[in-house]
Amino acid sequence: MILPNSSRRDFLKASTLAGLGASLASLAGAATAQAAGETRPTPPNTAGILNSSLGQTRPRPDGQRAVHELTTKPLERVRVAVIGLSRGMTHVGDCLNLEFVDIVAVCDLREDRAKRAADACEKKRGKRPAVYGGTENIWEEMVDRDDIDAVYIATPWGWHVPMCLRSMERGKHAFVEVAAAVTVEDCWRLVDTSERTQRHCVMLENCCYGENELFILNMARQGVLGELTHAECAYIHDLRGMLFSLGTEGDWRRDYHWQYNGNLYPTHGLGPVAQALGVGRGDQFKFLVSMSSPELGLTKYRNERKPNGGKHADEKYICGDMNTSLVKTELGRTIMIQHDVVSPRPYSRINAVCGTGGTFFDYPARLAINAPKTYDLSSSGSHEWLEDKDLEKMRQKFTHPLWKKLAELSKGGGHGGMDFVMNWRLMDCIRRGATPDSVVYDAAAWSCIIEISARSVVTGSAPVPVPDFTRALWKTMKPLAVAEQA
Repeated sequence: MILPNSSRRDFLKASTLAGLGASLASLAGAATAQAAGETRPTPPNTAGILNSSLGQTRPRPDGQRAVHELTTKPLERVRVAVIGLSRGMTHVGDCLNLEFVDIVAVCDLREDRAKRAADACEKKRGKRPAVYGGTENIWEEMVDRDDIDAVYIATPWGWHVPMCLRSMERGKHAFVEVAAAVTVEDCWRLVDTSERTQRHCVMLENCCYGENELFILNMARQGVLGELTHAECAYIHDLRGMLFSLGTEGDWRRDYHWQYNGNLYPTHGLGPVAQALGVGRGDQFKFLVSMSSPELGLTKYRNERKPNGGKHADEKYICGDMNTSLVKTELGRTIMIQHDVVSPRPYSRINAVCGTGGTFFDYPARLAINAPKTYDLSSSGSHEWLEDKDLEKMRQKFTHPLWKKLAELSKGGGHGGMDFVMNWRLMDCIRRGATPDSVVYDAAAWSCIIEISARSVVTGSAPVPVPDFTRALWKTMKPLAVAEQA
């Protein structure tokens, strides 16, 4: 998400984005796009893209073991390190409020941020963590320490994979911000390394721990929604100002808008509904079709506002304002995923799940069910949304036990408390040696939609297969147990 504030040139040099010039960027037709005087790579021939091995299941290499039920040695205290202290400060704050977690080290390219994080730790706990900062690769030295159990990675997207890989190679669990990776190949690298090292690689998809998302998950597991057939999700968030804000994630995140055309940020909406549908645990993404609207909004904003003295005038954006993707699963169910960060409209993740017994839509929260009398509701049936009093009655019955347990502790926490619930849950799993609610297969499946959607868009919305990172384990993996574990 947000990270060490290196220049765009340094970021491109050090990240996987430069490598995307040979795949994603070119697929979107940005053959010779230029920005800020930098020449972009020439795209390759994309003929035969649908016949490629992109969506094929790869055999598990010798020496690797599946991690879908990976348990580890219980720990009395969990020792963590945090890389990236803009977004990462949320994780620092949450960990300081977890009595069983110790922050051992903090790291940021901007040393002042690292020092401020250390100051906060010392003030709260009376013990100062080691500080790493000032140089681009100083994080490697921190990760090599032998007194760290888990590493939080809250850096620009291009750093996620190398930091996860080194963390796992050094025996640490990797907890990485969204998206875990940008390319399908990098998703496989995360999967293979997690299996080979037997270390967890978990994406910090905080929206999976939102009150409504957990409410849906619990209702789905309890059978309220019947047999699930369809879901809708999105990341709709007006970020135009941020994308041109110097010294923030806009410095690097805007680059993706002139690199390729697809869904740049799928996981906030997709993760929760995928869990509700049991994707990876009884069902699996099969293929995706995607299409984008014209690119107009970001260019119009730039031309009219001339942010930062007009320094971005030569940037050519290609990512459509609205991208809509449709996923078909192995069981025949469908998922709509949308992405729009440049239109003037209110925030929404849609967050809808439909089944034979009921339908939930969010923004605002609405629920309709087949048999309201079963739950002693006043509603006359499924042709209307439940009245507020009936929805509240359903919340009393089906609010997730994890949310009930942590509601008071999470008050004032980031994103309505979901950040704290997520961090408590993940660190508690590591403390007990239990398998987290999502593992590397989920991180890969949700993240790979970035490249898969771009490939579909450039081929005229043709279906593109989605890899099975579980290597067919989804057929026997048990449904997510988070509804029962609190």
